[in-house]
Amino acid sequence: MFFATKNVNKFNEARRILAEYSISVAMIRAKTLEVQDDNIERIAEISAMNAAKETNLPVIVEDTGLFVEALNGFPGPYSSYVYRTIGIRGLLKLLWGVEERKAYFKSVVAFCNPEEKVKHFHGVVYGKIAEEAKGSGGFGFDPIFEPNEEPGKTFAEMTIEEKNRFSHRARALRKFAEWYKETYIP
Repeated sequence: MFFATKNVNKFNEARRILAEYSISVAMIRAKTLEVQDDNIERIAEISAMNAAKETNLPVIVEDTGLFVEALNGFPGPYSSYVYRTIGIRGLLKLLWGVEERKAYFKSVVAFCNPEEKVKHFHGVVYGKIAEEAKGSGGFGFDPIFEPNEEPGKTFAEMTIEEKNRFSHRARALRKFAEWYKETYIP
């Protein structure tokens, strides 16, 4: 199994989760289009199809969005771009003075075996945006996202094992792993 990504942190999370199912995964940096779309499922699907076509290998691609209710779902599918441009400080500025800070991370894992239809697997974790960045672990918006499962604690304050118990990515990858084992492993 191959995971098409340039994000080593994302790959390390995936590798640990898939290992729970005895699925080995290698990271490949296949050239993929930088898809801009309002739908993270479509982004993951197009990226998976491109990576499978480029490599002629079975691949998974994962795309995530952070959806903040007070910002009408922003940054959503543009989370990576928003992180690179305004960052955590910029997102916190947008929420300055806002009491209702509900948010959720949504992950879509797309699996593409060349010459087959793409399969999608979804995972969501609900929580809120912290008042300030906390913790030194994780990546992306992890320092400001407090999942409902651990109130008052951001993803960045957790070990990778703690985060992988219930994160959006872990939930999507576990759904994929269960399907993959049932479909491809005798």
